[in-house]
Amino acid sequence: MKLAAVDVRQAASAADIVYDALRKAIVDGDLAEGENLRQDQIAQMFNTSRIPVREALSRLEQHGLITTERYKGAVVAGLSIEEIDEIFEFRALVEAEVMRLAVPNLDHETLAAARRHCEEFGLETDSARWGEINRSFHYSLYAASKRPYYLQIVRTSLDRIDRYLRAQLTLTNGVMRANREHEAILAACLKGDAELASRLTRDHVLDAGRSLVAFLKDQRA
Repeated sequence: MKLAAVDVRQAASAADIVYDALRKAIVDGDLAEGENLRQDQIAQMFNTSRIPVREALSRLEQHGLITTERYKGAVVAGLSIEEIDEIFEFRALVEAEVMRLAVPNLDHETLAAARRHCEEFGLETDSARWGEINRSFHYSLYAASKRPYYLQIVRTSLDRIDRYLRAQLTLTNGVMRANREHEAILAACLKGDAELASRLTRDHVLDAGRSLVAFLKDQRA
């Protein structure tokens, strides 16, 4: 099992540490779709008891990252084409509204940070970092919306599809398209045009969803 484990005997919240490590491994694709997550093995890797492991697995299941199967126990969840399409439709609705709310509150420091993330995304050659930088770009702008509940929903949605999106970005020209769309969104933010930034964000998410669905249909054919 490919997992970044640590000794959590002295940790204040072992369940949080196990949860964060498992979540990252699933989102990054280090734990494959359908892979079995054995409580005893995970507890041994983190040098802890099964109690925090069970709590971590329960939280992962609540967020849709794992499922519990008869005779197998906890396994990394997969997604159907229809589920992925629905997640992107939902993201487009929420993220467009978050952007519309954020633009009036954007200050020079926030816009400078977004510019750095945008430039970093365009220059990065390590595909393992594309998802992280993409999130940093969008979140640096979204945070100004002052809607933490919305942002938590966005994060959960991204967690569900990130490993698929990374594969699509790696094997298609998705990075070039995403970079152009990031530049356009940032330009609208710099002009203070909330409606344009919102519309561009919606189109950006929907375009990524359509590209990913087309890629997965081809891969699964």
